[in-house]
Amino acid sequence: MSYVFPPAPPASVPVVGRAERFAVHRIYCVGRNYAEHAKEMGFSGREPPFFFMKPADAVLPVNQGETGRMPYPALTKDLHHEIELVVAIGRGGSNIAAADAMQHVWGYAVGLDMTRRDLQAEAKKQGRPWCIAKGFDASAPIGPITPVAQAGDVQQAAIWLQVNGDYRQRSNVGQLIWNIAETIEHLSKAWELQSGDLIFTGTPEGVAAVARGDVLEGGIDGLGRLRVAVA
Repeated sequence: MSYVFPPAPPASVPVVGRAERFAVHRIYCVGRNYAEHAKEMGFSGREPPFFFMKPADAVLPVNQGETGRMPYPALTKDLHHEIELVVAIGRGGSNIAAADAMQHVWGYAVGLDMTRRDLQAEAKKQGRPWCIAKGFDASAPIGPITPVAQAGDVQQAAIWLQVNGDYRQRSNVGQLIWNIAETIEHLSKAWELQSGDLIFTGTPEGVAAVARGDVLEGGIDGLGRLRVAVA
């Protein structure tokens, strides 16, 4: 097969303890999936899960022990951090039952869903899509993927984020409104999941703005840390 111009290499993420990288197919994100975050965004209760997407090449992969550099994006004056557990899908499928969902998980990572909050608020007010607020370049910083067998009890792990050494977000993955298996069940009803998909599972309370020069460092027990400087 020939192409008009050479296609770009696939977006990919490093893997803990392996030379091979995890090629990214799609990035799905779950909105308002921690109760306290839902409250701070003006919502409450266990509403049905909803999803949005980022381009695969929105990932900003960061090796363990290194500091990634994220450029402050254009068009915003209100860039927010959202620390999240990322689920890496190893086996795809449609209409996956929650009871079978964990068999489709290849590994886990620490990720950031960076958000141009002012653009998101304006889009909401006008009833427009969020793409410009969520899917910009480098909007998905992510650390190395830890295979399931090495990850420990991720579903009850502490999750946290510091900005310039001060805690902003502190919670536990067990506080997810829709847990990993339930999220995969709902998501696979709408899309056929594929190997290489990443699911950003939602952020706990404490989201706030960052500025140029800030250093973000977050972690999830068993998955190491993610460190990013806003350039």
